[in-house]
Amino acid sequence: MTQFADVLQSVSIILACLTIILGVDAWRREFIGKRKIELAEDVLTRFYEAKDAIGRIRSPFSYSGEGNERKKSPNEGAEASELLDQAYVVFVRYEKEQELFNRLHAVRYQVMARIGLAAARPFEDIRRIVNEIFASARILGSHYWPRQGRVRVSDEEFKKHLEEMHRQEAVFWAGFDSNDPIALRVEKVICDIEAVCRPVLEERTVGFILTEPISKIFRKKR
Repeated sequence: MTQFADVLQSVSIILACLTIILGVDAWRREFIGKRKIELAEDVLTRFYEAKDAIGRIRSPFSYSGEGNERKKSPNEGAEASELLDQAYVVFVRYEKEQELFNRLHAVRYQVMARIGLAAARPFEDIRRIVNEIFASARILGSHYWPRQGRVRVSDEEFKKHLEEMHRQEAVFWAGFDSNDPIALRVEKVICDIEAVCRPVLEERTVGFILTEPISKIFRKKR
């Protein structure tokens, strides 16, 4: 009888240890899962904010003198200065939103480590879109707008000039219809990051910890 009690006690100790191990593991998985969910929520929020920020940066409405913070060249004429200032507004607006974009890109590697490498692409795409807006601003202000109606070209060249200028303006300014190329691409980025983060938000970690020693449960059954 004593031998049976010793065996029972040993089994109870082993089971109690296993229970603790399983409990700690469940707690660890629950903690990691919670951190992962919080990160996914934070990232989604930042991308939604970035979408609105890009809309503000590309707004066709501006106030007088909005771009005159630009550093001007000594030989710059008044007309050229006005066109360059007009193009510079996107940089002024971006500067106001820069902290938002910095916070967004600051979590990129954290997201890749915890959620997966697939999460990197939306970050790259949003950066590429912003850089394309900047590029359009530079080429419009320094090339297409100054040449518009001021440089003699053939009809064919003028047609090409207009087509390219309008293409760049479609990047620079937000459109009012469903064909806005930048708005469509931003929407695609949002869909991509949602595809990465939504499954994480739907995850549930199930764990358990037994609150009573195994030996006590055995004694109750006896």
